[in-house]
Amino acid sequence: MTYDEVIHFLYNSLPVFHREGKKAYKPGLDNIIALCDQLNNPQHSFKSLHIAGTNGKGSSSHFIASILQEHGFKVGLYTSPHLKSFTERIKINGIEVSKDWVSSFVSEKKNIIQEVSPSFFEWTVAMAFSYFKEQQVDWAIIETGLGGRLDSTNIIMPSGCLITNIGYDHQDILGNSLEEIAFEKAGIIKQGIPVTISEYQPEISDIFIGKAKENQAAIQFAKEDIRIVKVSKSQTLELDLESTHFGDFKIYSPYVGTYQINNIMGVLAWCSQLDAMGFINFYKEKVELGIKNSRINTQLKGRFEMVSNDPKIIADTAHNESGIRLLMDQIKSELIGELWIILGMVADKDLDLVLQILPQNAHYIFCESNNPRSLKAINLLATAQEIGLIGTVIEDVNEAIAFVKSKMAHDDVILVTGSTYLIAEIDEII
Repeated sequence: MTYDEVIHFLYNSLPVFHREGKKAYKPGLDNIIALCDQLNNPQHSFKSLHIAGTNGKGSSSHFIASILQEHGFKVGLYTSPHLKSFTERIKINGIEVSKDWVSSFVSEKKNIIQEVSPSFFEWTVAMAFSYFKEQQVDWAIIETGLGGRLDSTNIIMPSGCLITNIGYDHQDILGNSLEEIAFEKAGIIKQGIPVTISEYQPEISDIFIGKAKENQAAIQFAKEDIRIVKVSKSQTLELDLESTHFGDFKIYSPYVGTYQINNIMGVLAWCSQLDAMGFINFYKEKVELGIKNSRINTQLKGRFEMVSNDPKIIADTAHNESGIRLLMDQIKSELIGELWIILGMVADKDLDLVLQILPQNAHYIFCESNNPRSLKAINLLATAQEIGLIGTVIEDVNEAIAFVKSKMAHDDVILVTGSTYLIAEIDEII
């Protein structure tokens, strides 16, 4: 099969969460265990690090991958979902898996798919593990999909775990309280494996502490190792930080969203923990370089990304209450004129939580992505109007951008947000 035929086969033969939502989710590890058994358990062939959380796990995964690359390691990176191409999910040192490898692998292993009947996500996890084994990576950074406890990635035995933060997302699967969601995320904590928590949230901290104690796993919260001295921003996010383990850090992040501060603190504290416990020998200068060169090394897109400077167009994949709240705090620093928000969301998000955060004095264009889970723009408009958000419907995001460009003043800002799938359809996102 060609690559296009393979992708068509996977999308049309397997339950795909980003298209079907909850009904495509297969809880439990039976399928991934069966898949990996059939593939000779590739997950045991490389050292790994495991990352979970509601927001920030993608950025944190890319930061730590870049740091390890700067130390000279061959680094596999598995993340989801992708923006433009399926191959973005599986990378080694920032280079996506080749389309030829994907087509060959699926063609050769098609019988396993038919025998096990996995979900799309389960299959992509097994595929990533197989690729990392074949390519003999030194380290693999593995980002969870949903939750952690029952996530398909949770069959690895990592050298360390990172949990970024806990917020409301996927409540239909993970639970309706922060405590329930934290319990699921804490499921990646394993016997004797150290864990770092990027953000201290007092209402749920005991869940992580208890899970770590139960598993005799060392636990630290990032604030126990990292202290903020100074924050400034120009073309980069500049941080002066103090680490009890490494000393002073001077950090330059190409991702300028201030919400990245907690992600960076978590990653740096994690480096301290892994270094102190002898799992990885980190050098402070290379840690700093890893953050600075993270965009070059890993090609992460859609995180407060400046799609255009003139006019100013910012794209961000924030899609839940906590992510949108942080984004709204950040966007204030960019505003001189008026704000135009191009918004599109999927239908299984808690609209009320998100829409109540958005400013009423912005101009709104409501869109929908070309995805079966996408909330119809006309329905998004109707819900938004109920709480006083005024706007219009232009279903296609690129047509919406063109429309706003024709109306906006020079100092205005366009923000495109609400859904990873919406961001993926922006023509300028390469």
